[in-house]
Amino acid sequence: MTVAVEKPEKTGAVEEQTAPARIERRISRPMVVAAILVVWLVLFLVLRGKQTLTLAAADLTDLHRWFNDVNDSVGANRNSNPLFLYFFNEIRLVIDSLVTFVQELISQPTPGRPVPQIGWLGVVGIAGYVSWAVGNWRVALLAVAGFTFLGLQGLWQESMDTLALTVSAVFVALLFAIPLGVWAGLSDRVNRIVTPFLDFMQTMPTFVYLAPLTLFFLIGPASATIATLIYAAPPAIRITAHAIRSVPTTTVEAADSMGATRRQTLTKVLLPMSKRTVVMGVNQTIMAALAMVTIAALIDAPGLGKTVVQALQSLDVGTAFNAGLAIVVMAIVLDRVTTAASVREEAARRSKNRFQAWRRPLLGVGAAVAAVLVFLSHTYVWAAEFPGEGGVGSAVSSGADNVTTWAQDNLGGLTNAIRDVITTGLLNPFQTLLTDSPWWLVGAALIALGVVVGGLRAGITTAVCVGLLVGTGVWSDSMTTLASTVVATVLVMLLGIGFGVWMGRSALVDRLVRPTLDAAQVMPPFVYLVPFLALFGATRFTAIVAAVVYAAPVAMKIIADGVRNVPATTVEAATSAGCNTWQIITKVQLPMARSALTLATNQGLIYVLSMVVVGGLVGAGALGYDVVAGFSQGQLYGKGLAAGLAIVLLGVMFDRITQAAARRAGA
Repeated sequence: MTVAVEKPEKTGAVEEQTAPARIERRISRPMVVAAILVVWLVLFLVLRGKQTLTLAAADLTDLHRWFNDVNDSVGANRNSNPLFLYFFNEIRLVIDSLVTFVQELISQPTPGRPVPQIGWLGVVGIAGYVSWAVGNWRVALLAVAGFTFLGLQGLWQESMDTLALTVSAVFVALLFAIPLGVWAGLSDRVNRIVTPFLDFMQTMPTFVYLAPLTLFFLIGPASATIATLIYAAPPAIRITAHAIRSVPTTTVEAADSMGATRRQTLTKVLLPMSKRTVVMGVNQTIMAALAMVTIAALIDAPGLGKTVVQALQSLDVGTAFNAGLAIVVMAIVLDRVTTAASVREEAARRSKNRFQAWRRPLLGVGAAVAAVLVFLSHTYVWAAEFPGEGGVGSAVSSGADNVTTWAQDNLGGLTNAIRDVITTGLLNPFQTLLTDSPWWLVGAALIALGVVVGGLRAGITTAVCVGLLVGTGVWSDSMTTLASTVVATVLVMLLGIGFGVWMGRSALVDRLVRPTLDAAQVMPPFVYLVPFLALFGATRFTAIVAAVVYAAPVAMKIIADGVRNVPATTVEAATSAGCNTWQIITKVQLPMARSALTLATNQGLIYVLSMVVVGGLVGAGALGYDVVAGFSQGQLYGKGLAAGLAIVLLGVMFDRITQAAARRAGA
């Protein structure tokens, strides 16, 4: 009897314990997300057009007017306020003097001279010698050919202006970044303090740095250089700290046991062993600086970026393509030189000693040749001014214009069809949902999605960002940018999954495709706008396509690495169980690589947001247009500054939700 009584009670208890688990399994996270979207759609149909916080292009809020007043007040008191007299103006003077010095050295005429101190022949000689010294003869040949091509394009002075600003920004950035990175690598406390700031700085799109800096440093090369060094410093800090922390603890302990001081351990052990990684950080800093210098043309930075901006604004595809090609050439040269510098010592150890014995005297000869070329370019006008009238550049521009005309005549039907399908079928409905829903409904939906996808902390961050977005006064434009960003990210992930899985499953495909992806990541964002401007005209779809092409490479590489890291034994077990290729991909590899998928979404969103905003130059409108208009129209400065803040808030919201989701997926 006792057993008979206890059995039903035990069974009931088990059923009571397992019932919630079954309910929890039935109510999955995708189901909750779907339920939120359904409720949103229903309420949208009922409340459409109400409380949308729409603001006309010329209208300003009290916050925008206050920003304008602050800007006017700063301008009126710039030369009397002690903070500007003894701090901001002094910083601007130092940076301006540095930029002017480098420009007079290689790009701009100096007082009493019609040419720079070092002309084109000397610059090419220095570029070749430095590339050979830190790399090898192939890199030196690439550098000489690349710099010569810049002159043949008819863009020598513009290219040297860009190089001068890049060199100045990188020099100052590294003065602060490498010591701070070393400090963060040595101290856990400093690393914990610095990391959130680095995350925030790397989340912010490039446009956002420009508006506030012009408030303190005015428009011009100084502001452009300061914006560039702020944008370019985080990679060097982060990678240097990682390099220091990656040195084996046993090596450090061995140095300590031999009586080495902290200074000796740093200079004799940590820095030499992390040198290669630190040089990689310098590479990333240079690439970031070059990208930012071109965008800083919006605040009157000289160089190739200004040529691209002016050409884009006048829809001159040929000129924009020629200048964009010059930016790509310079980026490739700088990337290959710094990459070669990071691997030179390892390559030298693998090479024969006989060759190394010849290298030093050959480098001495190379230094002498470079010195002679510098002397000639300093002394003679023919060696200082690049010969010719840029015939190659004219041919490139003409060819780009001809291709554009041909594409518009012959591919117009196809490109217009693609544009209309994506715009009408995907972008317009989603944008309408965001812009025509009441602001509080959109905010509630975003917060709920943030909690479900990223957790409570991500939901709180989303709530704060939504509240501040409302306060910026550009809610409607923010939702338009959000729509373009989400649509572009969906397309990025479709491409990323397709090519990433292919690369992850095939080593041959990875070897063929990855160099192209690496080259694509070298190109500054501006360059992507030019070909799609030719194909699709000045529309918001142009910005979306450019953003997809800009962001897809990083997503593809992350997903490919995630798929490749799935254990081979697991794939073999699925194959032996009779799974076909499609089942292995969808049931094994992608589920096991979901943390890589989430990380790819995170990076894709950040890249897309940056590029969609740059698309304000070619008709993308919304926040990008607000920022650009704020630079060109004084009365809209406050609105442009608020739009920059809105971009930051969108970036922070995206970043926190997707990072939290990635941590959940990896847990």
